[in-house]
Amino acid sequence: MVEIDLLTVEDRVRLLVNALADERDPAPAVKIFSPDAGATWLLTESDLDEPDRLFGLCDLGLGYPELGWVSLAEIMQVRGPLGLPVERDLHFTADKPISEYAAEARAKGRIVA
Repeated sequence: MVEIDLLTVEDRVRLLVNALADERDPAPAVKIFSPDAGATWLLTESDLDEPDRLFGLCDLGLGYPELGWVSLAEIMQVRGPLGLPVERDLHFTADKPISEYAAEARAKGRIVA
């Protein structure tokens, strides 16, 4: 099976730019989701030393979304009941900082984006 990278070069550049910026409440650069498992990730930045270690709002579909670091390799292993791989939301455009997405997600028990 061929592994496809979820992140485009543009996504990776935005994640690195956010990591280097003084802004500590950036808007998400990319949204990744599992079409059949209810998991969603709004990612804001990558680790400068480990580019596949990403920071953002993580929601595994269990009602407890949280901010934290996640491994892109682990995200790519997620499969739902139908066995579908995670996807990048091609139509997602962030319209607020990650703190606002996180506050809304905590209030509703899931990411709403």
